[in-house]
Parts: sequence; structure tokens; C-alpha cells
Amino acid sequence: MLYFYNMSNDDADDLIFKALSHRARRRILDALKAEPLTTGMLCDRFPGLDRCTVMQHLGVLENAGLVVAEKRGRERWNHLDAMPVHAIHERWIGPYAAYAAGMLSRLKRHVEEPAV
Repeated sequence: MLYFYNMSNDDADDLIFKALSHRARRRILDALKAEPLTTGMLCDRFPGLDRCTVMQHLGVLENAGLVVAEKRGRERWNHLDAMPVHAIHERWIGPYAAYAAGMLSRLKRHVEEPAV
């Protein structure tokens, strides 16, 4: 498991963005949204990827803190950890969305003002 206390926020964000940059990893996270899945279950859901490739993608997701693996006997259960995505939203998406909404509001007022 990766511990973020040894990293700056920018380093942790870089790992998250790198993990989200690959379509297969985003699809794996989508699959884990509904419920935790074993690695075997994930391999069954992605027949175009061999087990080694699925494991490599899970490793990238785990290093970014997006997946938490739990060993139960011979099975490895993969759980989604949405907190890193929430942190990205708080830092980037939320403020930019608020800025864009403010700009649109000002544009609307400007367009709707009666011409003098």
C-alpha cells in the first residue's frame, strides 16, 4: 500500500492522473464502483486483457491509492477507494466549475441588460 505522507500533493496527484489516463484502468474503476471484485472476476470482465496485464493495471491503480487490495485466502479482492478522486474534484474540478458558472452568469446578465 502506498502511503502519501512521503509525497507532496503534486506527486500524489500525478500518480492519480497517470492512473486515470489509461482507458482500461478507468474501465476497471468503473467495474469496481458497484462492488469489490476479485482479480479473477476482473479478468473475466475484460477478456481482451490477459491476467498479467490486468494485474499491472491494478498495480498502477493501487500505487495511486485508487484501489485497495484485500487478500482472503487465495483470492485478492479489489476495492475502489474514491477519496483520491474526491480530492482531485475538490482541488481542480469544483473550483473550475464554479469559475465557469460565474462567467456564464455574468455573460447572461450582460446579454439580458437592456441596450441604452
